[in-house]
Amino acid sequence: MNANDFEPVIVAFCCHYCAYAAADLAGSGRLQYPPNIRIVRSPCTGRLEINFFLRALESGADGVLVAGCEEGSCHFKEGNYLAKGRVNTARQLLKEAGLEPERLRMVNVSAASSQRFAECVREMVETVRKLGPSPVKKMMGKNTNQQQIGAIR
Repeated sequence: MNANDFEPVIVAFCCHYCAYAAADLAGSGRLQYPPNIRIVRSPCTGRLEINFFLRALESGADGVLVAGCEEGSCHFKEGNYLAKGRVNTARQLLKEAGLEPERLRMVNVSAASSQRFAECVREMVETVRKLGPSPVKKMMGKNTNQQQIGAIR
């Protein structure tokens, strides 16, 4: 596969009240952003666990975007702060496992920020496109032993 042909798959975990609403508004407003994104709606990003991000990568995603409410505006008080800590911990785990921490990113958007949501998606796709296909995807395709794969959990 030519590097120019690579189209990354990005899993986006979006909070219901802000990021998912911004994605919906972007779609309704016909804003253009790459179709590489697969959105998973969550009641709150604070409900997401580290293993969700790692499992997405293990399942074939090239990158993971966590999109929550703007800081200080979480409908569940501190959910986005919890998510931020978990994303940072997961990024450290990826780094320790020899993977690029840039494959996981958290952004904060309001429900009315459809332009910002579209821009975040474009930036994430471009970042992951530069990184290339996920090494985890390659490992999973080669029947590697479970200890190597378990190292990223």
